[in-house]
Parts: sequence; structure tokens; C-alpha cells
Amino acid sequence: MKILITGGTGFIGQTLCPALLSAGHTLIVYSRTPEKVNATLGDQVTPLHSLQTLSESDHFDAIINLAGAPIFGGRWTDKRKQVLLHSRIDITQDLVQFIARAQSKPKVFLSGSAIGFYGDQGDTILDETSAGLEDFGHQLCAEWEQEAEKVKQYGVRICLLRTGLVVGKNGGFLQPMILPFKLGLGGRLGNGKQWMPWIHIDDHVAICLELLNNIELEGTFNLTAPNPVTNKVFAQTLAKTLHRPAFLPAPEWVLKPLLGEMSELLLGSQRVMPKRILDANYQFKFTKLEAALLKVLQD
Repeated sequence: MKILITGGTGFIGQTLCPALLSAGHTLIVYSRTPEKVNATLGDQVTPLHSLQTLSESDHFDAIINLAGAPIFGGRWTDKRKQVLLHSRIDITQDLVQFIARAQSKPKVFLSGSAIGFYGDQGDTILDETSAGLEDFGHQLCAEWEQEAEKVKQYGVRICLLRTGLVVGKNGGFLQPMILPFKLGLGGRLGNGKQWMPWIHIDDHVAICLELLNNIELEGTFNLTAPNPVTNKVFAQTLAKTLHRPAFLPAPEWVLKPLLGEMSELLLGSQRVMPKRILDANYQFKFTKLEAALLKVLQD
């Protein structure tokens, strides 16, 4: 396939793009800093500096939309919220507009989202049919998904990727945690009872490949491992993997004033299950957190 990707130089994209190249696909990667594309992904990838330069005669078999400002990039001030929204929605709008005018439409559109769609729902087990609770995380994901779903009117198969916490090397939510835990300064956040839906990056990439190729699969998919854990268990498992203790909790009364509304990311609970991809008989490579962490930390 000839595939257009946004967010290709990001944390997930840096693993996904080599996998796509290995599978024989041709990649065009959009980036506001096109010089970074070849430096990061190699010369087999073609950089694209502007989506507006695409003409109606340009054709892609698939589009993968992963672009967006980092969700952990700072306190959720009103200004930061607008950055998070526009970095996702504006690019998605540009892609939808390109598809609308393209003479030959892509067969499939994979578009990013997150388990933040569901909001803080405690111990409730959530699948793709579950409604979300109104907060900023839900608003961000819902508006992003609504914009992406507009491609359906052009006959394009769409898969929405509600991604959990991605366990991978050299990036993602895990990276800033490793040093404190190595120093014995790690511990649970708040009461530690909040659920953390995680997924190893190899499974995330493999599911993306499955969704690209399986024309029977469309709609919303939770990209999370089938065994979510509580924050307390996550902290204990990471500490065990690093052969360190985990006895320094970060209390809620510290996190909320420090992080403001962004503390929802750390204290909110989403017990998310990947029902639809399991129903499609996808076999997870990593179903247990300890094995996933060991793979990342030993690579």
C-alpha cells in the first residue's frame, strides 16, 4: 500500500513506520519539520511538509492519523487545552478535506483517539459500547473522533484507535517514571485504586497492521491489553522489575494543586477492555504487565 501518515516521528510512529516498511508498504510522512522525518525514520520514507499541497490527483491506499500535541506536555490551562484540541482536530480536518476532493479515495483511515474518551468511571468495566463521562479528556477525544468519522460519507472504512497507556522504549508515559523508580523514589499515585489500561507498543503496532489489512474491521477499537491493572499494582510491578522498593506514594492532595485539571490523567480510572479486537481473534503478544515491562527494560 501507499500510506500517508501524520505523527510518524512521534513515539508510536517511530515503531509503526519501520513495521510498515518491513511489510513492503510505501510511506509518505507529514511533519511540520520535514527534515526530521528522514533523520528519524530513514531515507525510505518520503517527507511531506504541508497537507495543503496535496492535489485531487494524489492517491493513497490508506491514511494513518496519529498527530497531536503531547497530552502530558503541561498544565491544562485554557491556552494549553486549545493547543491540544487544535493540534488534533485541525490536521484531521485537513485530511478529511483532502479525501473529499481526491479523485481516488483511500480504502481505510486509521485515526487516533484515547481511553480518555471514557472519563473517570472507577471500577466499571468499559468496552467500545460504553458511554463517556463529560470532562476535558472526553471532549478532546469525542471531537477528534467526530471529525475523523466524516470520511465515512466518502465510502472510506474508518478505524478509531482508543489507545491506552503505551508501554514502550524511549518515550511515552513510562519514560519519566523509570529514573525515580530506579532511585527507589517511586510509588502509587493517590490511593492507587485507579485502573490503568496499558498496551505494549508491539501489540499496538500489530493491531494497526491488522486493522489496515482486514476489510471486515471498522469502527471503534480499544487498543489496550486484556488485563488492566490498578495504579498500585502498576507501581509494585515496575518496582519489582527494577528490583527496587515502591514506598513513596504521591498523595492526591499534592497532585491536584500541582497539576490542576491534568491530574485527571493520573488519578482518573478507566477499566477498559479491548472487546472488539479480541472478538476479531487478535492474539496479544503481551497480556501480563510484568512481561511487557521486562521486554521494554531489557531491550
